[in-house]
Amino acid sequence: MVTKTPSKKWLNLIDQLGEQLAANGITHDQADSFVADNYHLLKKNGYLTAMIPEALGGAGVSYNDMCDILMKIAHYCPSTALALSMHQHLLAANIWKYTHHGTGEEFLKEVVEKNLVLISTGARDWLDSNGNMIKTDRGYLVSARKQFASQSAIGDVLVTSVPYNDSEKGWQVLHFTVPMNSDGVQLLDDWHTLGMRGTGSQTVTLENVFIPDDSIVMRRAKGEFPMFWNVVLTVALPLTMAPYLGIAEKAMKMTLEKSKVKQSRPLHITFLLGEIYNSLTLAQVLHKDMIGIANNLDFQPEDRIGIEILARKTLVAKACKETVDKAMETVGGQSFYRIFELERLFRDVQAVGFHTLPEKQQQHFTGEFLLK
Repeated sequence: MVTKTPSKKWLNLIDQLGEQLAANGITHDQADSFVADNYHLLKKNGYLTAMIPEALGGAGVSYNDMCDILMKIAHYCPSTALALSMHQHLLAANIWKYTHHGTGEEFLKEVVEKNLVLISTGARDWLDSNGNMIKTDRGYLVSARKQFASQSAIGDVLVTSVPYNDSEKGWQVLHFTVPMNSDGVQLLDDWHTLGMRGTGSQTVTLENVFIPDDSIVMRRAKGEFPMFWNVVLTVALPLTMAPYLGIAEKAMKMTLEKSKVKQSRPLHITFLLGEIYNSLTLAQVLHKDMIGIANNLDFQPEDRIGIEILARKTLVAKACKETVDKAMETVGGQSFYRIFELERLFRDVQAVGFHTLPEKQQQHFTGEFLLK
């Protein structure tokens, strides 16, 4: 098991940094720029390596505690929380491998020593991935276009995959890491979005990038669901949903505070507050259940576990969106003004449905599993 460190000090520090995180977040949201100032604060205070076991140089913060930390950060800056969740879920998958199979030690140590920022493209790639690989001596030449690469604006290592037509085994998907400063790796200035504007999720392009043989960490059949995906989904989705739950909690808090100061309230306002509370409670309970399934990274990747976590992700996402929608309705026209933070929360929460798997894809995937 991963060594646990009480989360109280880590949560309290976020509150101490909160005013600065919030101010920076607003600035970067308005400028469509990555929340670099906030990342500097978080890196300086050890949040990028906090979950790595103490034996490998990290702080040993538990997986459960990291979910709480991400929720807390989202109260101040949702973009910062979401970007950080992408880094953390890559760490979580490697920590799972380290604790269960004794692999990945050197990688995790390197993250600590260099305070690396990890970039994931797994959600967009899903089972088929995209791009081209050409076999060469001692490796491959890779060309690909990877969208929604959160933190790519300042990321150090890209964790990605590309399909490869093996002459003997047929179509496979090869997973590997590549330093962002490698020849042929470029960023497109295309992250201009409705919400989550500060996540720095530019498209990463690879043009004839050399990937050594020893950088390949996993091979799987293209289009088929691999057993390890149950690990990836189970560790990733509770972390990814945590920022959105933080958004929903903040929306509830703001709406309640706004409603309390009004001298008179129409009858429907109290009903709406009850609706918001119910939606938020649903999101909280289901997210807590997701965290329970992950069980502080002490679980086995059975087929059903991925199905269970995906269904809960869809339900949490819907409940978070409904919470913010009802908050906007309750506050009324004032919520439409940019000066009122609820407008930004509404924009940011719209991204929740695009994470793996979007609702209809999840329902189809689940239905196929149930029919087996």
